[in-house]
Amino acid sequence: MPTSKIAYLGDLRTEATHLASAEKIITDAPVDNNGKGEAFSPTDLAATSLGSCAMTIMGIVASRDEIDFRGSEIKITKTMSVELPRKIIRIELDFTMKTPQELSDEVKAKYIRAAHTCPVSLSLHPDIEQVFNFEWIS
Repeated sequence: MPTSKIAYLGDLRTEATHLASAEKIITDAPVDNNGKGEAFSPTDLAATSLGSCAMTIMGIVASRDEIDFRGSEIKITKTMSVELPRKIIRIELDFTMKTPQELSDEVKAKYIRAAHTCPVSLSLHPDIEQVFNFEWIS
């Protein structure tokens, strides 16, 4: 069964629909590639997917450990190649992890490993530099 469908709306815009939930995502080509830049670009979604996946996997592990990461955030910076073909060359993720109590360095390392081994991280081409920075706030 398909996961999603995508409709081309014209003017370099698409509408993706998640079939199980009917949730929708609009994409636009970025301004530096002939688009309007009024929504996520497809490469923005790829970079954002890395952050979402890493946080989700960390949340799964935290749930087992009865730790609540609610309120944690990630700022994501995507860098594209200058030369053709255009492609993502670097994704930097700046995690601000909010925890209800101070975590030991050993416990923090467990969550950092979990983030680095999320399915999206493991699926991206090895030429894409993935930089994970963590700030822990209790």
